[in-house]
Amino acid sequence: MLGLQRLQGSLGDGWEGALNTRPQHSESNSTMDRVYEIPEEPNVDPVSSLEEDVIRGANPRFTFPFSILFSTFLYCGEAASALYMVRIYRKNSETYWMTYTFSFFMFSSIMVQLTLIFVHRDLAKDKPLSLLMHLILLGPVIRCLEAMIKYLTLWKKEGQEEPYVSLTRKKMLIDGEEVLIEWEVGHSIRTLAMHRNAYKRMSQIQAFLGSVPQLTYQLYVTLISAEVPLDRVVLMVFSLVSVTYGATLCNMLAIQIKYDDYKIRLGPLEVLCITIWRTLEITSRLLILVLFSATLKLKAVPFLVLNFLIILFEPWIKFWRSGAQMPNNIEKNFSRVGTLVVLISITILYAGINFSCWSALQLRLADRDLVDKGQNWGHMGLHYSVRLVENVIMVLVFKFFGVKVLLNYCHSMIALQLIIAYLISIGFMLLFFQYLHPLRSLFTHNVVDYLHCVCCHQHPRTRVENTEPPFEAEARQSVV
Repeated sequence: MLGLQRLQGSLGDGWEGALNTRPQHSESNSTMDRVYEIPEEPNVDPVSSLEEDVIRGANPRFTFPFSILFSTFLYCGEAASALYMVRIYRKNSETYWMTYTFSFFMFSSIMVQLTLIFVHRDLAKDKPLSLLMHLILLGPVIRCLEAMIKYLTLWKKEGQEEPYVSLTRKKMLIDGEEVLIEWEVGHSIRTLAMHRNAYKRMSQIQAFLGSVPQLTYQLYVTLISAEVPLDRVVLMVFSLVSVTYGATLCNMLAIQIKYDDYKIRLGPLEVLCITIWRTLEITSRLLILVLFSATLKLKAVPFLVLNFLIILFEPWIKFWRSGAQMPNNIEKNFSRVGTLVVLISITILYAGINFSCWSALQLRLADRDLVDKGQNWGHMGLHYSVRLVENVIMVLVFKFFGVKVLLNYCHSMIALQLIIAYLISIGFMLLFFQYLHPLRSLFTHNVVDYLHCVCCHQHPRTRVENTEPPFEAEARQSVV
């Protein structure tokens, strides 16, 4: 699997990991020929894999693509409301508000189109209609129609065996033991899975490169204008839902990337915990940024720009200091310029995520997979510590200098509520990693161990995982 495909890897069921396969052998039966494929596993020794005990799993069933419809609805709703607000601002001769609103919409829409084209590799295919729809910024709509047609085709052929299937293997934790499971995936189901993967990537691009700046700016306009028109509220609601959905997918994607060899399932309780954590984290962070900007106005711009540039250039500085070469495994048909453009786009997305919330991954351009697959509690602790200090400073600036911003509300109460909301989000984050993470048994140390080490300056308590033989411990550490 290529480095970028690992970084933008699939979410959802483990059978979606069989998107890139190569023919191996075929079998014949009395009714039809069934062609089997075995997906490439570069990190697994093929000889040792065949010697392991493999459990035959049930073949996956196709499900209605709710996530595709929901992502398309969010894209169309936010685009329509943004364009309507541009029309209102233009009618009221509010040039600056119109310009920024339209710029945020256009940038995220263009990035969404490029993401879908890159995932589906349309430039190498003869699909003029799809390219035309992408040029008029309606690519997600035509992709949604294609996915629905594929689903209806599968629904009509339900119960029939497909002549072209893939064999996929994933590990699962059953009663604390790793079990290797193998199952068949039909070609049509893989195609539908590819559409789901593309929309999950698209949702994150839209959320952090479009919805976050759009929501922040519309909140700022509402605050300084002291007006809350219904059309602006609709735009802010679409942006908030898009950001929350994208941040939740970001967590799920991070788990899938770090544990690519495992079949992962998140239950309703885990998803609810992640959603509450991300909602509180993002809303409190954005509200603090808005109040800080409304207090200092243009004086706040250097601070915000410097904050974003530090996050943006951090991976490139580490890459330069490591002395590594430019990765050449992004895409085989890419030139060095194309690879550089893709890496810059990934870095911008990474900076956009970390500016508003924790990305749950650490970008490493010198690594083959482009990300650090370790649990890395230190990176998480450093991020939240720095963000907490920043939020407290910005809230104090608002409290002491924001007299003309909100005259009818107690600034001390607002500042206290925002800091408490951010602390509660950190609490839900710790709760998830300590008790609800689907593969927490693979952690060599958990949250309690790390806090005990940091707070008491002592070595963490010895865990059961540390009693393994050195070879097994080293192998497991490579997974975590």
